[in-house]
Amino acid sequence: MPTTPQAALGPLLVAGLAGAAHLVVGFFYLTSGLVVPLYALLPLWLVWVVLALWLVRLAILRSWWTPVVPVTAAAVLTLTLILGGTVLGWQP
Repeated sequence: MPTTPQAALGPLLVAGLAGAAHLVVGFFYLTSGLVVPLYALLPLWLVWVVLALWLVRLAILRSWWTPVVPVTAAAVLTLTLILGGTVLGWQP
């Protein structure tokens, strides 16, 4: 844990940027309903919410690992869309 207020500012700034990025990824989670059927869409949204809660927890702990959360969310959505399109034939 940092001992000075200035040392604690860095992880909070990174967490803020990660939070903004997670919201951008969340927009794509919402609009993925155009391609993803409902039986796969609801678990995807649940994954996004769980990752958002993890991001909040990391931010509270002043962790530098917060950027991992939106990257993970984007990777999960991308892999789901790729596999759903190729294996299950999801199309707009």
